[in-house]
Amino acid sequence: MKSILVTVEGPIGIGKTSLARELSQAFSLELLEEIVYENPFLGKFYENVAEWSFQLEMFFLCNRYKQLQDIHTDYLRQGISVVSDYNIFKNTIFARRTLSEENLPKYLKIYDILTEDVPQADLVVYLTASLDTVMRRIAMRDREFERNMDVAYMEQLIADYEAFMEAFEQKHPDIPVLKFNCDNLDFVHRAEDLQHVLGQIEQRIRELRGETDKP
Repeated sequence: MKSILVTVEGPIGIGKTSLARELSQAFSLELLEEIVYENPFLGKFYENVAEWSFQLEMFFLCNRYKQLQDIHTDYLRQGISVVSDYNIFKNTIFARRTLSEENLPKYLKIYDILTEDVPQADLVVYLTASLDTVMRRIAMRDREFERNMDVAYMEQLIADYEAFMEAFEQKHPDIPVLKFNCDNLDFVHRAEDLQHVLGQIEQRIRELRGETDKP
């Protein structure tokens, strides 16, 4: 059976980690969670985006690069499939929004070098929702460093994700993208919503793994 990498993506607070954990359990996938709390620049970034964005993005990039190296060696090459609650392409979405004209070209050069040979996703699960839904879910989880979240920043981030994913699907027609609008889906609190989402993802995972139904 072929090993695959499934990535779950979407704006802050949309439920990426929750869904990745459910996928890990449902389909026996090794779970990879992004490093968030360990980033020493996160709180400062939300207080002053312009001053701390480069430090924040470089920390995330280097840690995500190391994680992808490790899963390639420890799991994918050993025939073990992985689900991650992020895709490393998210770095460019955030960087293009937050970095200065001076720092962005430098950052993108480093990004291209580091990601040249990291494992790419076989399936992208893309979660999206309206600004109201995203802000409500951010407030519900009540992380201290997100309490100063700028609404205008989040609104633009949601739009940035939409534009990026549209371009991504055109550029990578060989990588399937499953999109779920979470305005009317709450797979964290409603079991029927979770089963609906898992059912659609399961079909793609089975296809990518080369599994066939038993007679």
